[in-house]
Amino acid sequence: MYTPAEKIEDIVRLFVEGCSVRSIERITGIHRDTILRALVIVGQHCERLLERVCRNVPVSDVQLDEMWGYVGCKEKRNITGDPERGDAYCFVAIERNTKLVLTWHLGRRTAEDTMRFVDKLDRAAAGHFQVTTDGFGPYPDAIHTALGVRVSYAQLIKVYGAPLDEEHRYSPPRVLEAIAKSVWGQPDPAKICTSHIERQNLTMRMHIRRLTRLTNAFSKKRANLKAALALHFAWYNLCRVHQTLRVTPAMEAGISSRVWSLGDLLTE
Repeated sequence: MYTPAEKIEDIVRLFVEGCSVRSIERITGIHRDTILRALVIVGQHCERLLERVCRNVPVSDVQLDEMWGYVGCKEKRNITGDPERGDAYCFVAIERNTKLVLTWHLGRRTAEDTMRFVDKLDRAAAGHFQVTTDGFGPYPDAIHTALGVRVSYAQLIKVYGAPLDEEHRYSPPRVLEAIAKSVWGQPDPAKICTSHIERQNLTMRMHIRRLTRLTNAFSKKRANLKAALALHFAWYNLCRVHQTLRVTPAMEAGISSRVWSLGDLLTE
């Protein structure tokens, strides 16, 4: 690209802090098409970087979840059946103690994409560890196939109540009961939990503008959403100091010895 490196760094800094493309255009004076091209290039670089850095990481307690988003339109409005539009779920795996995002996968909420996600986790995590998921059906088969006896697997199944008439559109359903279920191995009952990965979902929605609910900031192209996710996870792992840990998740996990700058993120 012809845009100076310091301008690209400014664009990335605004992206990771949750600014929209139009607001970045107003702040920097750079055309939105250039901003989006920079996002895709940086996102592809960050995806390769994170796959290289998060490989065979020793872990002890991993939580998995999938977060809903959409590209272009919601699935019920995707009347053409275009596979590049409609629902887009981001599968995320986080290590409970270090808060490290081990791997992620953008796809649909299907058995095939669940299997691809767990295959990525198999490459990212090392040793024997505990895995906790929600009650999503494809998880047991995918985890059994990809991870097998390497893990002690448990599910936390939440029972939801029916929403009231006036809150069914915007309010989340009430959780009536959370059932901890040991699937195989010897999972620690005290660690059967998905709170940390659900808190990570909030961090994603706060820092990735296109995942903010009830706005027009949704992604118009799947490649842009994938690039934004890759950028966020690389920045979160390597550059962002976690308030509780007082270091970055990568430093806490022992795969980095320093807090990375955005310049490091773009050039490594």
